[in-house]
Amino acid sequence: MLTRALLVLVLWGGMLAWPFAAQAETKLLALGTADHPVTEEELADGKSPAIPRFNTPGVAYVLIGDVKKGDIVEVRLSLDGKSLQHNVETLDADKPSFLLQAGKSGVPAGGWPEGTYQAEVKVTRDGKTLIEEKSAPVAFE
Repeated sequence: MLTRALLVLVLWGGMLAWPFAAQAETKLLALGTADHPVTEEELADGKSPAIPRFNTPGVAYVLIGDVKKGDIVEVRLSLDGKSLQHNVETLDADKPSFLLQAGKSGVPAGGWPEGTYQAEVKVTRDGKTLIEEKSAPVAFE
């Protein structure tokens, strides 16, 4: 009798935990810089967008998978560790993927300054940082 009761408790506990275990984990799908605003389709192809040059637009992009309502996604384009462009969005619904970009669709007067550029992302849920990453540094030649 005790064995049956324990079996029922284990099975019942497993059924209660199943929906929580089935939830997908939020993950970083793509992070980088491009010489144009990118699309999810472009990133899904697996090819890296062209790196900006001193005389092209410069955009930092992040593609995040399995984000939840209330998540805060931040992306920034930085030069030598200092933020140049910044974009932040609080999600109004759960989404299987979310693309956010920050940058300039034009070219700054005189071109982009010399230095090392990076895309940076931070994803926060309920005040806890889930993801915080930087792309590989690049020079806009």
